[in-house]
Amino acid sequence: MTTFTPEQLKANTRLAWERSANGWNRQTPHIHAWLADATAAMLDAARISVGMRVLDIAAGAGDQTLEIARRVGPGGHVLATDISEAILQFAKDHAQHAGLAQVETRVCDAEELNVEEASFDAAVCRLGLMFCPDPLWALRQAQRAVKPGAHVTVLVFSEPQFNPCIGILMSTALHHAGLRPRDPFQPCSLLSLGKPGLLDELYRKAGFTNVSTSRIAAPFRLPSVRDYLDFVRTSASPIMQILGTLEPEAQEAAWAEMEDRLRAFQSPSGWEGPNELLLADGTRPTR
Repeated sequence: MTTFTPEQLKANTRLAWERSANGWNRQTPHIHAWLADATAAMLDAARISVGMRVLDIAAGAGDQTLEIARRVGPGGHVLATDISEAILQFAKDHAQHAGLAQVETRVCDAEELNVEEASFDAAVCRLGLMFCPDPLWALRQAQRAVKPGAHVTVLVFSEPQFNPCIGILMSTALHHAGLRPRDPFQPCSLLSLGKPGLLDELYRKAGFTNVSTSRIAAPFRLPSVRDYLDFVRTSASPIMQILGTLEPEAQEAAWAEMEDRLRAFQSPSGWEGPNELLLADGTRPTR
């Protein structure tokens, strides 16, 4: 099995999202609908309100960044960061188009935020922490960035059995690429932080207090399985990384098998893929 250094893992992640940035951005309406409830729960848990300074880590194309900006209002401030310059440019463009001058963007690694200590009233990370080679260090960096008593709140995927579509996509892609099945909890993977109790453990090791983790159902609803696969083809970077090594004909064979297996979630009213997220929250100690 190939072993990568943390620097190589980050470089791979950066390159993958640079390539997927356009597709992810095009899918923003679907992503917004899919994650709307979970995002609202994350912002509520972080106690985000008018006038606050908020750090949005691994912000991507900025869907949740705009929600944060609207909550803090023109008197607040949002710093949106991401490892990919290409995808973060979309966040900047969307904020400017929406007239949200309180949004600032900065290209940086979640493990190397390079922000002033205790300069934010809250920090959030939606579906980004699991891609960090060292999520414990990333949490420590986030804690350092917020003021004593402030919240750091993240969303990640839970266990494989509650995210069956991800399992189908990964297992099919690996099979067609001639690769062995992977540990679903392997570092930097979609489900890497889904193991029961792991997030709480990481938060406590990072020094947070008032640590809590809850589960949120996040079904992905689309008209058909083909709409879901279009989303995956254009924006699901980890799957595309695997299939990108194959010839076009072999890729299409993999997509055909995925479509067949994922059709199990089709109903007369549309396609609904089950997903479950973990919402973790903790506060920086006040002393």
